[in-house]
Amino acid sequence: MERLRVAVSHHRAALPLPTHHNHLRRRHLQLQPFPSSLSLSLPISPQLSPAPPRRHLLPPLLASASAAQAAGPAPAPAAGGGGGGAKPVPLLVSLAVGLAVRFLAPRPAEVTPQAWQLLSIFLTTIAGLVLGPLPVGAWAFLGLTATVATRTLPFTAAFGAFTNEVIWLIVISFFFARGFVKTGLGDRVATYFVKWLGSSTLGLSYGLAISEACIAPAMPSTTARAGGVFLPIVKSLSLSAGSKPNDPSARKLGSYLVQSQLQASGNSSALFLTAAAQNLLCLKLAEEIGVKIANPWISWFKVASLPAIISLLATPYLLYKIFPPEIKDTPEAPAIAAQKLKNMGPVTRNEWVMVATMILAVSLWIFGDTIGVSSVVAAMIGLSILLLLGVLNWEDCLNEKSAWDTLAWFAILVGMAGQLTNLGIVSWMSNCVAKVLQSFSLSWPAAFGVLQASYFFIHYLFASQTAHVGALYSAFLAMHLAAGVPAILSALALTYNSNLFGALTHYSSGQSAVYYGAGYVDLPDVFKLGFTTAAINAVIWGVVGTFWWKFLGLY
Repeated sequence: MERLRVAVSHHRAALPLPTHHNHLRRRHLQLQPFPSSLSLSLPISPQLSPAPPRRHLLPPLLASASAAQAAGPAPAPAAGGGGGGAKPVPLLVSLAVGLAVRFLAPRPAEVTPQAWQLLSIFLTTIAGLVLGPLPVGAWAFLGLTATVATRTLPFTAAFGAFTNEVIWLIVISFFFARGFVKTGLGDRVATYFVKWLGSSTLGLSYGLAISEACIAPAMPSTTARAGGVFLPIVKSLSLSAGSKPNDPSARKLGSYLVQSQLQASGNSSALFLTAAAQNLLCLKLAEEIGVKIANPWISWFKVASLPAIISLLATPYLLYKIFPPEIKDTPEAPAIAAQKLKNMGPVTRNEWVMVATMILAVSLWIFGDTIGVSSVVAAMIGLSILLLLGVLNWEDCLNEKSAWDTLAWFAILVGMAGQLTNLGIVSWMSNCVAKVLQSFSLSWPAAFGVLQASYFFIHYLFASQTAHVGALYSAFLAMHLAAGVPAILSALALTYNSNLFGALTHYSSGQSAVYYGAGYVDLPDVFKLGFTTAAINAVIWGVVGTFWWKFLGLY
């Protein structure tokens, strides 16, 4: 029986966090070694450095998207960017898409020239997100410039989304996630769960999955949770059990823990409105189409709760059966975790401030509608407290480059999507699709299933959850409405899927890139388990959701 020989390392370790627009900037955090008095047989720090990811295996079509870039172990020039400018082939193809729509495709009579021109620019922008001639932010800026330079939109309309409350809420969420990593609070919470549930491999998996669900509503970045909290713990546990990356021993423990944590993370993100940036974006896009959800935090949790919790609890067990680890028992893990907590010492002042601030922020997110405090104001209050009390400083905020990058490209895509809705493009497209669906005499439940499955599996073409949402969420929601699907059900189901498809492939999200980059799971297993778990989630959410959502009166 393999047994754990070494403590979980204090895992604010040197680990690359992706520069993905949905997540934390890559940075190196200092490893806190154990005192020399501990009898440890394994050097922790060198082993915690992730193995170089197999970047050459990424499909060329998607290699340049920002989530795929995230897997690299060290900062590198952005795809298509760097000092060499745009990649010529992706650039030409992206431009050709928009030019073909603008000058070759016949404009429908019900669509104005302004709307058709904006659609061509938008499609060029989306093509660039997939093909990657430049980094996401740079390419989005070019699209914004095109809308103003061609007088398709006036300057104020083109830049209107930069004052969007939801986008600023997403930006501030990056700073909250940084606070969890900087203070070590996320580390401490996860280690407690290892102590309580870690006597077996299955128990370890449940402890890690449940601890992520607990911190998710206050740490709104799945990649930050993956790279800053959970992967370092998984790597340390695996290495101590003799399970090494890029080695046959990976199947002893590491492969299972990595895949279980990745697949469970989608349900953690779907469970809470504030658990992932794309959730907030989805609700904003839904509002622009006329679908407004009252008391969104509570409504979101109530609708997601039963299917998400069942799926979250089922995932570690099902993967334990279909992708079993060689090591079944880890009897020393609770004692190791207890020793680690002892070495960490009592909860620090900054951790207590972080806890109190997050309780305040989440409380305001939940009850804000009742007392007249918006979600973004609640987040601003929380960030102000962290700055005033020194938990974060302004340098931390300025160095969070991915937050500012997100502000730029999110605002541009949201602004374009909103203008397409205002100019009637979205309603025209949805009516066209609705007519096709009606020609097959599909009932709204059948149309719902077809559209949800299409939205989900199209993600194989995207290397970013937020890019997928920005490109397709509005159009698919409008198609649902045109097909007669209930509005709230349509909006929320699409949003839940926007979390669940993040584990389809090694490039489908920032967290996928982080976990794949650890080197514990081979590429064929990534695709096989991604598809298998997606099917399992579809069954659980479809069956449980059907009855639960009927009970809640969504249809």
